[in-house]
Amino acid sequence: MADETEGRHGSAVAPRRWWTAALVTGALVVALSIVGLRLHDERSTARAQARPPAAAAAPVIAVPARTRDMPVVLTGLGAVTPLNTVSIRSRVDGQLMSVRYQEGQLVKEGDLLAEIDPRPFQALLVQYQGQLARDQALLDNARLDLQRYRVLVAQDSIQRQQLDTQESLVRQYEGAIKNDEGLIESATVNLTYCRVVSPIGGRVGLRLVDPGNIVHATDTNAIVVITQLQPITVIFTIPEDSLPAVMAKLAHGVRMPAEAYDRELRRKLAAGSLLTVDNQIDPTTGTVKLKAIFPNADAALFPSQFVNVRLQLDVERGAIAVPAAAIQRSPQGTFVYVVRPDQTVEARRVTLGVTDGDDVAVAKGLRAGELVVVDGAERLRDGSRVALQPPRGR
Repeated sequence: MADETEGRHGSAVAPRRWWTAALVTGALVVALSIVGLRLHDERSTARAQARPPAAAAAPVIAVPARTRDMPVVLTGLGAVTPLNTVSIRSRVDGQLMSVRYQEGQLVKEGDLLAEIDPRPFQALLVQYQGQLARDQALLDNARLDLQRYRVLVAQDSIQRQQLDTQESLVRQYEGAIKNDEGLIESATVNLTYCRVVSPIGGRVGLRLVDPGNIVHATDTNAIVVITQLQPITVIFTIPEDSLPAVMAKLAHGVRMPAEAYDRELRRKLAAGSLLTVDNQIDPTTGTVKLKAIFPNADAALFPSQFVNVRLQLDVERGAIAVPAAAIQRSPQGTFVYVVRPDQTVEARRVTLGVTDGDDVAVAKGLRAGELVVVDGAERLRDGSRVALQPPRGR
């Protein structure tokens, strides 16, 4: 009985232990699965966080390369130089009675500038006129006596010597008349010099002598200085290597336009043309002087003013031009960022030509109509994605 009971209990315990082991094993498998899933999620999250985000498109402004005529110019620094500068001095001695101009006034040729006391010269003129009248009367009387002596000599009533003496006296009086006429002309000229007039048209400078002072013809100081402003010239320099091209144009009589700009080359002051070239090169600087002439109708150019001159030698027709802001530089040379149809950029090397204002001609490496980046290039590399923005001001 005991054995049978023990046998039944033993057979019941065995399945229970198996189920218990199965449950434990399942729980371990589930726990390990959960842990594995968590580790996988954490690793996936870590990999996602470690992976760099996709590069965003850089905002840029691009404009198309266009075709235009580009002038070939030489630029040189120069100074405004008047065609004529006249220091007005007195040509007679006397008291300065009045000044008839305002400082800085624009005057014309022949305008009265100052007056010198004319009374001493008027008195001298009257004196010489009286002396001329006296000598003229003596000459007339001597000529009458000469006619009489000739008759008497023909009648053999007087000696020939008297006739010769009378003829000599007539010639003396004729000489005195010429001397009197010269004195009168000199006095008349000096009287004219009492009115100081402008020999040229231009701008009057500051007054150098006040009325009431005694002026002399030998004074080193001028009464006033007049500077011609219209037209006016600019003397500027260019490198000696550019001289052959200029001389070739001059030899064929080609008129070369010249433009005067301020020091920053921003504001155009006047337009004119090349007048002449100096006859020698400065060996210390390797430059040659050129002179351009400007009408200066608006008086924008002022004597001794420093300006930049742009001398146009030729015009390059149909050049490919881009804004100067599109040009990038590297140790390998100049390049531009060209926007491709897929909204990426290509760093393309270009060969530059002439420059005109804010535009630069591209001699090689670019076609008309291609988009070049003009703003935002500092964030780009070859192949970068871009987002085109509208140009500013539109």
